[in-house]
Amino acid sequence: MGNNDRPPNWPALQAFCRVVEQRSFTAAARHLGLTGGAVSKLVAQLEADVGVQLLQRTTRSLQVTEAGQRFYGAAVRLQEDLHSALDDARGSGASAAGRLRVAVPTSFALMWLARQVPAFLQAHPQLTLDLDLNDRYVDLVAEGMDCAIRIATALPDSSLVARPLGAVQRVLVAAPGYLASAPSLASPEDLLQHACLIYTQTDSPGLWPLRGTRGGAPVQVQGRLRVNNSVVLRDALLAGQGVTLTPRFVVHDLLASGALVELLPGHRPAPLRIYGVVAQQRHLPRKVQVFLDFVAQLLAASGEFAAHETAQ
Repeated sequence: MGNNDRPPNWPALQAFCRVVEQRSFTAAARHLGLTGGAVSKLVAQLEADVGVQLLQRTTRSLQVTEAGQRFYGAAVRLQEDLHSALDDARGSGASAAGRLRVAVPTSFALMWLARQVPAFLQAHPQLTLDLDLNDRYVDLVAEGMDCAIRIATALPDSSLVARPLGAVQRVLVAAPGYLASAPSLASPEDLLQHACLIYTQTDSPGLWPLRGTRGGAPVQVQGRLRVNNSVVLRDALLAGQGVTLTPRFVVHDLLASGALVELLPGHRPAPLRIYGVVAQQRHLPRKVQVFLDFVAQLLAASGEFAAHETAQ
């Protein structure tokens, strides 16, 4: 049984959360400025206070127990509430500070967000930005993320809170060199005769929802290159390997230079929406608020994106 007469102490909670996030006592100790032994003792004391095993340790691995996952989620929310309370107490003019962990789609990070990061860091010198580039939908609580950027036609119902930040048009593109020897392309159905480059990190890879198709159904395309990262498609496009449907920010520079051309602009699919996603919004930490505000403002000012109202 745990010691139910006293709550876990704050350093122990912090140590446990860092171990879960880093999957390592050594890395957590380095992050906290402690020794590995000190972190191990703090976590052991926390387990004694709680009365359950939170971590399973072996000489080669570290796993979070089911009880540990639940407790981690509660501990993260507790820390967020404390930071929010401190922000409220200090006033809205307080500087954002601390470590901000954000999950971001890889292509969006490489092709757009990376250019904006220096300005964000300069504007918030007390913040440490920790970006996790990943195209899957990460579990914000289990993986210790403060927020995520997600790009989709719509988000599934969940306990997460989503804030619309902007929208991006999808464009059908190819290189002039490919088009010079390719079949004609006058309607979406003509894509069946073309080599298509297929992005696979979707529920329906190769099912392109172009507007104005016969019967209103998406076109199921085929191709010899399938990849789960849109940036990889750029080289294949430039080499004249085919046609692809991709977010405009992935090829904005190539369209501007004429290296690629847009095809069938009258059949563009509905825009993708860009969301800032958080696990809860009882007290949105100031560091998350300033980041999402920053992204939303830059998206609104950029020619690569449309205001989120156009995606409604």
